[in-house]
Amino acid sequence: MAGGDDLKLLGMWASPFVLRVKLALSLKGLSYEYVEEDLGNKSELLLKSNPVHKAVPVLIHGGKPVCESSVILQYIDEAFAGAGPSLLPADPYDRAIARFWAAYIDDKMLAAWNQASRGKTEEEKAEGMKQSLATVETMEGALRDCGKGKPFFGGDSAGYVDVVLGGLLGWVRAHLELQGVNSFDPERTPLLAAWAERFWSLEAVEPVMPDVSRLVEFGKMLQARQAAAAAATGAAGN
Repeated sequence: MAGGDDLKLLGMWASPFVLRVKLALSLKGLSYEYVEEDLGNKSELLLKSNPVHKAVPVLIHGGKPVCESSVILQYIDEAFAGAGPSLLPADPYDRAIARFWAAYIDDKMLAAWNQASRGKTEEEKAEGMKQSLATVETMEGALRDCGKGKPFFGGDSAGYVDVVLGGLLGWVRAHLELQGVNSFDPERTPLLAAWAERFWSLEAVEPVMPDVSRLVEFGKMLQARQAAAAAATGAAGN
């Protein structure tokens, strides 16, 4: 396998952004060393490799760090063009469309999901849920248009948008258990629901996906921490 000693990924197991990079590396058939980071006690390597954001993921290739998941995915596709399938289309227009939808996922969909789960008031959470449902319906249309009746956003095989959205699938399943919310509901968004099952079951994808039960436990811990912080803030304001 290409990559090997030249590739190192700094990550955190529950991060959907780290998962994106793992998915891309797996789809391209690249081997790499994975280093789990304790984000409460960040390593010198992480701080040196990503001094601006001090965040994961960071891909280190030949000693040179590349940061931010969307940038890393495009870097992998270009640096290892001869390995595995291309993530981005060859046609410049199709490539631009793929980048547009990837940005939509990060800028709109994730923002709405975060508001729905972390809003400070019930009204904020309700508005976040409303926006979240709207973004998922928009992505249903994007899959219909981009896929042109084929199995993936990338057509016959998983591509850039599939990887960006696929990185969220572990948390989509975890939220179903945590909040009773199925973001990719088969009745409301049948194409996305079918896509999610199809993508997860890919030979290169399934072994990389996180343990959903572990994500659920992690989510419960985050909810408890958020509730304790909110209670403390409320008490301080009285």
